[in-house]
Amino acid sequence: MKPMLPSLTFEIPEGDEWRYEVKYDGFRALLTWDQEIRLVSRNGKSLLEIFPEIKSFLLENEEKIKPFLPLSLDGELVYLENPYKANFGNIQVRGRMRSDIRIAEKAKQAPCYLLIFDVLVLNNKNVMSESYLKRKDLLISFFKKIGLPTTPDEKSNALLQMIPPYKSFSDIWDKVTLFDGEGVVAKHIQNQWEEGKRTNTWVKFKNWKYVSCFVTAYEKSNGYFYVGVYNQKEIVPIGQFLFGIKPDEKQALFQTIKDNKVNEEQQFIYVEPAICVEIKYLEIYEEQMREPHFDRFRFDLTPQDCTYERFVGQQKNLPSDVEISHPEKPLWEHPPVQKMDYIHYLRDISPYFLPFLENRLLTVIRYPHGIFGEAFYQKNCPDYAPEYVETKLDDGINYIVCNNLKTLLWLGNQISFEFHIPFQTVKSKGPSEIVFDLDPPSREYFHLAIKAALLIKEVLDHLHLISFVKTSGSKGLQVYIPLPENRYSFDDTRLFTAFIAEYLVSKEPADFTIERMKKNRGNRLYVDYVQHSEGKTIIAPYSPRGKAEATVATPLYWEEVNDQLKIEDFQIPNILKRIEKQGDPFRTFFQSKEVQNFDDVLAFLKQKK
Repeated sequence: MKPMLPSLTFEIPEGDEWRYEVKYDGFRALLTWDQEIRLVSRNGKSLLEIFPEIKSFLLENEEKIKPFLPLSLDGELVYLENPYKANFGNIQVRGRMRSDIRIAEKAKQAPCYLLIFDVLVLNNKNVMSESYLKRKDLLISFFKKIGLPTTPDEKSNALLQMIPPYKSFSDIWDKVTLFDGEGVVAKHIQNQWEEGKRTNTWVKFKNWKYVSCFVTAYEKSNGYFYVGVYNQKEIVPIGQFLFGIKPDEKQALFQTIKDNKVNEEQQFIYVEPAICVEIKYLEIYEEQMREPHFDRFRFDLTPQDCTYERFVGQQKNLPSDVEISHPEKPLWEHPPVQKMDYIHYLRDISPYFLPFLENRLLTVIRYPHGIFGEAFYQKNCPDYAPEYVETKLDDGINYIVCNNLKTLLWLGNQISFEFHIPFQTVKSKGPSEIVFDLDPPSREYFHLAIKAALLIKEVLDHLHLISFVKTSGSKGLQVYIPLPENRYSFDDTRLFTAFIAEYLVSKEPADFTIERMKKNRGNRLYVDYVQHSEGKTIIAPYSPRGKAEATVATPLYWEEVNDQLKIEDFQIPNILKRIEKQGDPFRTFFQSKEVQNFDDVLAFLKQKK
C-alpha cells in the first residue's frame, strides 16, 4: 500500500475546518498487524529488521492490542529528541545500519519511536473513507484503551505513541519553533485517507531556517546554483539550490553568472562572490543544507556580510524575545567556547537538561567574565528578569524556577555556568531521589569515586533498586536512586544513605570515610550522607561547571564506570555528539520512579534500627 502524501505550502490554512499536528522528521511507516506484524516504509521496504525494538514492544503489548486486530496504522518512525522534534541525523544513521550487533546496541541504548497519526483499519474495519475527525477520534480511543501515550514523550518507555490534533495553529507553531521542530501539518476535518494521493486537504508547513549567502557557481547539467559564506577570508560552501526561484529570476541569475564568470569548465561556471541571496532550508545535515529553497535576492548585503558566524547563529532559531549580548565573548579558553557557543549548547541540551530543572528552586553560579574572572552564587531572582522567568518564594528568597527554554537561555546570557538544584521539587513533600555524592580529595584520587560507585552499584543491584550514575563535572561521581514523589521523608532516606556510607567505610576503611573534618580525612574519599537533606543542593545532570576544561556533569552508562573513565573527557563541545552517538543514559530516569521498590529496603532498615 502506497501512503497518502501531503502537499508543501508556504501559507498555512486557518479556520474551524482545519486541525494541526506536529510534523516529525523520520521514516514514513505503515504498521499492519494481522497474522504477523509488518512495518513498511514509503518505498515498500520492511523496517522491522533495522528497528527491532518496535516489534519487541508490540509483542510485549500483544494482549492489550489483540482485541483490535487486524489493524493498519499510518505513522512516522523517529528518533524523538523532544515532544516537538525528531532528530533526522540519528534516524538516518539507524537506517543505514546493517550489523545485527550494532542495531541491537542502538535499539537498547537509544530506541526509536513509532508515532501514529492516522488509522486505516481497526478491528478488521476499514475506516479510510471516514472523515479525518472520525478517524482521529477512533485513534485517540484506541490509544486510551490500550494505555499508551496520546502525546509524544521522549522519556517514555512506550515506543508506540500517538500524534494528537490541535485546533489552534499559533499554539502549536509556537512550541514547534521554540523546540526547533520540523514543522506543522494542517488537515481538513473532512479529509479522507486516499492511497498514494497527494492532496491539498493535507498540507505541510515547514519551520524554515534562513541564511544570507553568496553565489559561487552554476552547474550546467542540472541548473543548480552553488552558494557559500565567508569564514574570515575563506569561502565555506554550504550547499546548492534550485527550487523556489521564478523562471525569470533564474534566467537573470544565470545570465549574470555567465557574463561575469571567472572560470568555466565542462561541468561548472564559476563566479567571484558578488550576488547575495537568502536561502531557506530545514537544517544542516552532513555539512549541507537540507531542502534548500531560494527566498529572495539580498541587494542590501555585500558578500562580506554573509559570514559563517551569522550562518551558525541563524541555524538555532533562538526565541526572538531572548536577547543575547556580546555573543563573541570568550568564556573558556581550552576548549575555546564563546558565549554564543554556550547559548547553542544550552539550546541543544535543553530537552535533556530542563526535565531536571523543572519545578526546582534554582541556585546558579554566575561568571560575568567567563572562566577568567571571579564568580558569585545567585539565589534571588533579580528585579530586571523578564516576565517569562518563573519564581517561587521560599524562606525569604525569591528563587528562579527554570521551567522553560527561554529562562534557560536568559540564564545563559547572564553567564550562569552552574545549575544547582535541591533533592525535591516545589510540589514534593519529601525527596524526589536519593543521591550519593562521591567526592574524592582531588581529581588525582578519582579512582576512589569509581571504586565507591561500583561498590554501591553491587548493593543496589542486590536490593533490586534502579540506579543511575553521572560525573560531577568536577572531581567525583554521583549515584542516583529515583523515588516516587511524596512517598518518603528525608528521615527515611537518611537511614539508607547512612547504611550505605557505613557499608563502604567498613569494607574499605583505608579508602573511604564519613569524617566531616577535612583535616582528618587524609586522602580518603568522603562519603557525604548528611548532604542528602532538605534545602541542600547538587549539580544538575548536564549542567556545565565553572572549570578550566569546560566540563559538564554528564550522565553515564554503568558500563562506562571503569578505570578508563576521565572527568575531562566530558566537555561542552562534545556532549551533544555523545548523546547522538550513544543516547541519553538518563532517558528512563523519570519512568523508573514509578516502579522503584524502596518500601522493602526501608522496612528492613527501620526494623534494624
